[in-house]
Amino acid sequence: MSRSKVAVLKTTPATVLQDIGALMTLAGVESTLAPGVKTILKDNISWHFPFLSANTTPWQLEGTILALQQAGFRDLVSVHNNTVVTDPYRGEELNRLAPLYKKYRVEEKFNFVPEDIRWIEYKPKAGMIVLDKIFPDGILIPEYFIGKNIVHLPTMKTHIYTTTTGAMKNAFGGLLNTRRHYTHTWIHETLVDLLAIQQEIHPGLFAVMDGTLCGSGPGPRTMIPVEKNFILAGADQVAIDAVAAKMMGFDPLTIPYLRLAHERKLGCADPREITIEGENISQVNFCFTVGDNLASRAGGVFWFGPLRFLQKLLFHTPLVYLFVYSSFFYHDYFWWPLKGKPLMDKVRRTSQWGALFETYGLTKE
Repeated sequence: MSRSKVAVLKTTPATVLQDIGALMTLAGVESTLAPGVKTILKDNISWHFPFLSANTTPWQLEGTILALQQAGFRDLVSVHNNTVVTDPYRGEELNRLAPLYKKYRVEEKFNFVPEDIRWIEYKPKAGMIVLDKIFPDGILIPEYFIGKNIVHLPTMKTHIYTTTTGAMKNAFGGLLNTRRHYTHTWIHETLVDLLAIQQEIHPGLFAVMDGTLCGSGPGPRTMIPVEKNFILAGADQVAIDAVAAKMMGFDPLTIPYLRLAHERKLGCADPREITIEGENISQVNFCFTVGDNLASRAGGVFWFGPLRFLQKLLFHTPLVYLFVYSSFFYHDYFWWPLKGKPLMDKVRRTSQWGALFETYGLTKE
């Protein structure tokens, strides 16, 4: 069995589009994706606000589209999802992704719109760890995903419930329906089950990760953006997340979703067994931390703490909307105006990537 490979490059705003093309070639995109089938672009909008490090960046998306087209993958479609605190329509506009889909004539679909996507019951060939127990009436997935390549577009960041989040977590919103909050207590196992399903339904899996501005703190939204100027790509979703985790300062094999995926041979999470193409990152350590926020402390009590026995009452009934609106209010009307927006204002003033974002769409015609 060949070693897993992850490509890692340093980049600059002036060269990022070309660098992403070189990165994807190094990572073997042409031999990974199946020719002659449609390729799904799965962006990562963790928040509709333009919070760099939390969301797919416009240069990440544009560089990926250009590289795919150059490699002969021209039949592209973007599939979006919503979350309890994210409006995908607003998100793609505020994060300057929508004009790129239009510019490159990439079809857009929304997995929560019945006219776009039909959900069907799927019976995985692989043994499930938890999904068949969480959804005893059947695991539903988007019928549209079956038989298509998929390219995930995560950013390099931490996460309050999974330590890090990247390519594997990016499947969560796309592949599970609006009842995905049922899985939070078993989030690590869920991500492993979803990867097994992805490997069954997609003829080609690939990821391009943006680490130009990375997120440290209680992500995937309430973080501190840190400029690092890296981009990563790979076909092994476990390996790219493991390399990103190690760069951020974590031992990948101590993170349950990575260790479980490694043990089930869905990919490689041991950095010693992964070939790195491009940069020498052996001494890279961002020393990131995760921490907690008000929303995660409240949710953690019910998902992981002593009140887990109330989950059926609180999250499987209309009472769940109390938590949905509380989370929405906290993120949009407390954290964003008091902390998030001032942080982004600072990024625009002090970071080369903030400056690029400020003019994106004006200079990229």
